[in-house]
Amino acid sequence: MKFFCVVNGKKIKQYMVIVFSAFFAACLAFIGQEQLTVFSTKDGPRAIYKGEDKGNKIALTFDISWGEKRAIPILDVLKENGIKNCTFFISAAWAERHPEVVERIVKDGHEIGSLGYQFKNYTDWENGQIRRDILLSQEKIKKVSGKTTSLLRPPNGNFDKRVLKVAESLHHTIVHWSIDTKDWQNPGVQTIIKNATADIHPGDILLMHASDSVKQTERALPTIIDTLKKEGYSFVSVSELIANTKAQSEEIR
Repeated sequence: MKFFCVVNGKKIKQYMVIVFSAFFAACLAFIGQEQLTVFSTKDGPRAIYKGEDKGNKIALTFDISWGEKRAIPILDVLKENGIKNCTFFISAAWAERHPEVVERIVKDGHEIGSLGYQFKNYTDWENGQIRRDILLSQEKIKKVSGKTTSLLRPPNGNFDKRVLKVAESLHHTIVHWSIDTKDWQNPGVQTIIKNATADIHPGDILLMHASDSVKQTERALPTIIDTLKKEGYSFVSVSELIANTKAQSEEIR
C-alpha cells in the first residue's frame, strides 16, 4: 500500500524558512559558560569558531598568504598598543619566501597557525592531497619559525566533514571565526572598525588579514584595539581562548 501526502506549496516555503533560520541560529549560537561553539561531525572532528564566554577574552587573528608590505606595519601597530598574543595563520609557501616576517611575528610574542602550503581549497582535493599539504606546511613553518603548528585554518576558510577528519587525524584543530571584519574587501577604515566592534561578544574570534591585498587594516587597527579595550576586552591567542573548555557541537556534513 502506498501513501501520498499533498501539502500546500506556500506552507512548505514557510516551514523551510523557519527550519533554515533555526539551523542558522543554532550554528551561530554561543551556548553557556565554559563552552566552545564549534562545527563538528557525528564522529567528533570539529572546527572551532568561538571560544568561552567568561573573562571578556577575544582573539585577533590575521591571515597572510602573500606579500610583505602590510605585515610589518600591522605588527608595529600591535606592538605600539601592547598586543602580543594574536594568532597569525600563515601560508607555508609564503613563510618560505619571507622568513624575516615570520621571525618578527614570533619575536613579538604572537602565535603561529597554518593556512596550508599551497593555499588551495581543500574541499577540491582528495584526502591524500590534503594530508600532504597539512604535513608539508607544518614542516616548512617549523623550519622557519621553530614552532610546530597544531591550529589550521583551511585556505579561504573552506572545509567539510572530510577535511575535518583528515585534520583531526594529523592532530590539527581547524579554526574558523565568528567575526569577519571584511578588511580584505577594503571597504573603508570606518566600515572595518564597525565590522570588528559593533557586535562583539566574549569568546569571539576576529578574522583580519595582513597580506598585501589589505590597504586599510593598519589604519583601522588602532581604533579597533582602543575601542575593545575600553569595553573591557582583553586579547588572547586562539590556543588560550579554547584551552580547558568543554565543547558544544553542531553537526556539519
